[in-house]
Amino acid sequence: MALTDPPATPPSPLPVPEPDETTRFYWDGAADGRLLAQRCRSCEAFQFPPDVSCVHCQSGDLDHAELSGRGTVYTYALVERPLHAGFVDAVPYVVALVELEEQPGLRLMANIIDGPQAPLSCGTPVEVTYERRGDVTLPQFRVAAGAAS
Repeated sequence: MALTDPPATPPSPLPVPEPDETTRFYWDGAADGRLLAQRCRSCEAFQFPPDVSCVHCQSGDLDHAELSGRGTVYTYALVERPLHAGFVDAVPYVVALVELEEQPGLRLMANIIDGPQAPLSCGTPVEVTYERRGDVTLPQFRVAAGAAS
């Protein structure tokens, strides 16, 4: 009897980002369980999404730094109709703009996963978690421990 390879795991039907030279540090950090953002060496402001120059002072002298992964829900939407075929089995899901604690106005868009135990609202404390989709790891958020009572 010949040995055969186990069946391949089908790729995720969900869309995945395509890292480029500007964003690669962010996706590599996520794969290591680290939430990273660009930080300007000139004005020391954080920015997201990554760009080729600082959105605050236009300097091109950018680095990146690890963030705490804690923040609050700035705004959110409950998506009940899949706008991409990959999300047909995922509805309903929450898309949120999360303001990170490191800097007022430092916000990133992500899903709120692991279902909140209480109704979600603006200002709800959240913490980063990670979702693997094929070869890419996405920072996502969940309601912070102790926040939903």
